[in-house]
Amino acid sequence: MSTKDRLVVILTALNLEYQAVCERLSDLTVHRHAAGTRFEIGRLGRGGCRVALALVGKGNHPAAVLAERAMAEFSPAAVLFVGVAGGLWPNIRLGDVVVASKVYAYHGGTSENDGLKARPKAWEIPHEADQIAHHVARSGRWRDGLTAEPHPATVHFGAIAAGEVVQDSAVSEQARWIRQHYNDALAIEMEAAGVAQAGHLNRALPVVVVRGISDHADGTKTSTDGHNWQPRAARHAAAFAVALAQELVNNSPAPATSDIDSDRSAPVRMTNRNVATGNARVGIQAGQIQGGVVIGAGADRPADLTASLGELRRGLKQAHRDGGLDNDTYEAAEAELDTAVDCVREGVAGSRNRLLLALRRLRGLVGEVAELAAHLASIIAAVKAFQ
Repeated sequence: MSTKDRLVVILTALNLEYQAVCERLSDLTVHRHAAGTRFEIGRLGRGGCRVALALVGKGNHPAAVLAERAMAEFSPAAVLFVGVAGGLWPNIRLGDVVVASKVYAYHGGTSENDGLKARPKAWEIPHEADQIAHHVARSGRWRDGLTAEPHPATVHFGAIAAGEVVQDSAVSEQARWIRQHYNDALAIEMEAAGVAQAGHLNRALPVVVVRGISDHADGTKTSTDGHNWQPRAARHAAAFAVALAQELVNNSPAPATSDIDSDRSAPVRMTNRNVATGNARVGIQAGQIQGGVVIGAGADRPADLTASLGELRRGLKQAHRDGGLDNDTYEAAEAELDTAVDCVREGVAGSRNRLLLALRRLRGLVGEVAELAAHLASIIAAVKAFQ
């Protein structure tokens, strides 16, 4: 799979966060999950990686469920959670960006006679993703396109505390709990723990949480919201996140495939000759059979060709779901594939030229999807070799 075909999932909790990411994507198409979740799939610029964007709502629980859903649906190179958060230290200015080097699920605890004891869960950012994020921050190019400000946003790396309560006080019981048990946390929010858990349980898929600071979680939230710090912080977080997404894809290894997987698109041709003497008759005698089996000398619709076209149709549908084919291209490809299937049903010998023409047109439509192009090449070769 080429770099430009790799996909990163970006999730947000709020509409303004979603919009901030959406503004940086092009060629958006809607992808609807069977359970009703709506994704929009687009590209970063004209030649950038693909991004699947979704709105998950507030809270760690829905974030975890929908993160897992996105991972299963798209098999992404990474998952980014992007949005706003409350800063916990004076040196973290409004509009700054915090990248979570560690995520605390801070509400875990045990209630005992002498008080509440902390039992947190924590997830650290994967080492390679952390290194790439630092590189993006150092380059400063992620700020390109942002409105010039007297104090450009700074990127901070540190712990983020994720719970289920909106914190807007510096003196509340929860604020004291955070200071006592999670003193290294730079920001506080409500979704990172769910997404981090989903990534951890999905073969340690890289998850990066990127937050723009929109308030200081100290009782001034109403005032800062009134000065439009939420959309500004969301834009800063989105700018850093999309730059990071592209670098993550550029530096991620291609999906591992076994020799069997890499050859799956090519028809496997095996010849077995059975010898019988006397009055004995043998239909098929073979230790292992892969692909189709044709019995009889005059068959002109090989079972492996029919199966290959069926597999190609499944590949077309998957590429369309993943955003690799737009609606118009997908419909045109389906029409050519229908023509090819009809030709095979009529008999390859009598419609060979028409079949090749349909397959070549189909290859022209899906040529940018490497797997489909390779599969078509093997089918065209099989038809050419047919006698």
